[in-house]
Amino acid sequence: MDNFSNAQRAQVLTQALPYIQQYNGKIVVVKYGGNAMVNDALKQQVMEDIVLLTLVGVKVVLVHGGGPEISEMMAKLGKKSEFVDGLRVTDKETVEIAQMVLAGKVNKSLVNLLEMKGGKAMGISGMDGRLIEAKVRNPALGYVGSITNVNIHPVTDLLEKGYIPVVSTLGCDREGNIYNINGDTAAAFIAGALEAESLIMMTDIAGVLEDKDDPATLIPKITIDGAVKLFEQGVISGGMIPKVDCCIDAIHRGVKKVIIMDGRVPHSILMEILTDEGAGTMFVAE
Repeated sequence: MDNFSNAQRAQVLTQALPYIQQYNGKIVVVKYGGNAMVNDALKQQVMEDIVLLTLVGVKVVLVHGGGPEISEMMAKLGKKSEFVDGLRVTDKETVEIAQMVLAGKVNKSLVNLLEMKGGKAMGISGMDGRLIEAKVRNPALGYVGSITNVNIHPVTDLLEKGYIPVVSTLGCDREGNIYNINGDTAAAFIAGALEAESLIMMTDIAGVLEDKDDPATLIPKITIDGAVKLFEQGVISGGMIPKVDCCIDAIHRGVKKVIIMDGRVPHSILMEILTDEGAGTMFVAE
């Protein structure tokens, strides 16, 4: 906005007012990962967006993954990453690396960034307060978890005290085993438990495209029935299938709307929440 006049700045803020009023006091869950998390400049902008939203009364919960960082740490330790159907094969050593990276390095760096931007953040993992309880998803994958229960109180307690909860996607069971949890799935469960106004899934694609090779064919809004038809038509395919499944699951769990957006676009969160145009593809019940 460096080239904007004061009048233009005022107009932008005025146009955002109805959206600020609409979201004031509401909960928005942001699932953060992919290229938006790796690129430092974009990471700074995402944190700025989240802090700005909290300052205008939106209750933001940041749920993050860290797959690239886990792979990087495994390579440093001389351990090869293996994947089956997009899920990391996670033996005992790998889940310890995931815990170290997700609950440690990634989580605390995001908390620090939010604090540097003027926010008030607190980092927790799915193990804290037994937030995410899980069981083995598939014995062939090792310690990859399937969520059995969400105890949402650690998150709501932080929100009530004015913090931005920053949640790393690890889970646990009653026997003390630790599980690596898919970030999109964890975000859908947490958003559902919070009955969030919106779940924003930041990815490295623009959204759902009618033609996967043409960004101009972005579908701005999809109902659950519409999504079923797009599955049948093959429009939603490949890596988009599990992501859209998570969107539909979140809607069924009580989230008002779910947005898949391109996290590589600067300030895409603010574009979605505070403008008419929005960003990405929005999923709604009907």
